[in-house]
Amino acid sequence: MATNEPVRTPPVKRVQRVSGIYELTWSMGAGPAGRATWEYGPELRPGTPHVIWRRIGTHSILTGP
Repeated sequence: MATNEPVRTPPVKRVQRVSGIYELTWSMGAGPAGRATWEYGPELRPGTPHVIWRRIGTHSILTGP
């Protein structure tokens, strides 16, 4: 389906004080906001990034180890 609407991507940033870990946050309107953390692993298929999902949930995922 073609559209002239720009594609909006959620903001991605590095997790502070942790090397190589990235964070993605989102909000679904009135519903709870979410957060996911991941890191890049060695390529399993040449030329394709390998993403290792670490935690997915609410903003509380960053509390604890």
